[in-house]
Amino acid sequence: MLRTRLWMGSLIAALFGAVVFGDGYFAPWFPFLLIVFVGLAFPAVKEIISLQPVADRAGRISTTACVLAVLLANWYPTFAEQFPDLLPQTREPWKPVLIAATASIFAAFFVEMVKYRTPGHSMPRVANTILAIMYLGIFPSFLIKLRWLEVEYASLMIGMTMFVPKVGDIGAYFTGRILGRTPLSPWLSPKKTWEGFVGGIGLAVAASVLLWFISLEIRGAGHDVFRHGVVEAVLFGVVIGIAGVLGDLAESMLKRDSLAKDASSSVPGFGGVLDVIDSVLFASPVAYLWFSR
Repeated sequence: MLRTRLWMGSLIAALFGAVVFGDGYFAPWFPFLLIVFVGLAFPAVKEIISLQPVADRAGRISTTACVLAVLLANWYPTFAEQFPDLLPQTREPWKPVLIAATASIFAAFFVEMVKYRTPGHSMPRVANTILAIMYLGIFPSFLIKLRWLEVEYASLMIGMTMFVPKVGDIGAYFTGRILGRTPLSPWLSPKKTWEGFVGGIGLAVAASVLLWFISLEIRGAGHDVFRHGVVEAVLFGVVIGIAGVLGDLAESMLKRDSLAKDASSSVPGFGGVLDVIDSVLFASPVAYLWFSR
C-alpha cells in the first residue's frame, strides 16, 4: 500500500505540476486546466452520488451536466473577449459562474418536479444535487479563478493552493504512522491523530515557504506573491494546511455517513478521486480570498 501510494502520489504531483506551470504558455485559454477539471468532474460526480442513499441519489446525468456548466462558466469571459460579436461581454468574472450555479439549482428542482410521483425523496435528491454543484462546481471555481486573478503570479498561486494542502496530507500521513497516539476525530477518521495533524501543518508551512523562496529565486525580489514576506508565507501554510485538514475530514464525514471506506477504488493507494482532491477543494476558497484581498 505504501509503495503504491508513493508512486501514484508522484505521478499525480507530476501531472498537476505540468498543468500548473505548462498551461501558462497557452493564456488566456488555459486548455490543460480545462481538460483536467472537466475530466475529474465525471468520476467525482459518480463518486459523490454513490455515497448517497439509493432512494435519495441525485440524477447522475443531470448532476454531471450541472457541475460541468458551473466549471465551464469560468471560461466564459475569455470566450466573450475573443468573440465579442457573438457573446455579450462581462466585466464581472464571477457573474457567469453564479448564473450557471443558479440555473443548475433551478434545473435540480425542475427535474424533481417532472419525476415527482410519491412523497419522501424529492427534497433529499434536490439537496444532494445542490451539494454536488457546490462541492464539485463552486469550490473548484475558486481555484480556477486564480488563473485570471493576477496572470503574473497565477502559476505560483495555483501551485501553492494545490501543493501546500497535499504536502500537508503527506506530512500528516507519515507523522501519524510514526508518532500518532492521540486520535484527532475518532468518529470521522479513526486513523488521524493530533500528532499527525501537527506534522502535517509543519510540512504544509515548509512547502509554502519553499515554494515562495523558489519563486523569488527564479523571478527576483520584485515579484513577491506575499506582501509580508516569509511571515505571510508561514501563515499561509498554517491556514491552508488547516483548511486542507477540514476538507479531508469533511469527505471522511460523507464516507462514514454512507458506511464507505473510500469514495471508490479508481486511484490506487488513495481510494477515489474525491479522496485525492478533498483537501484542495476546501483550500481553494481560502486561498482565493487570501490572494485577492
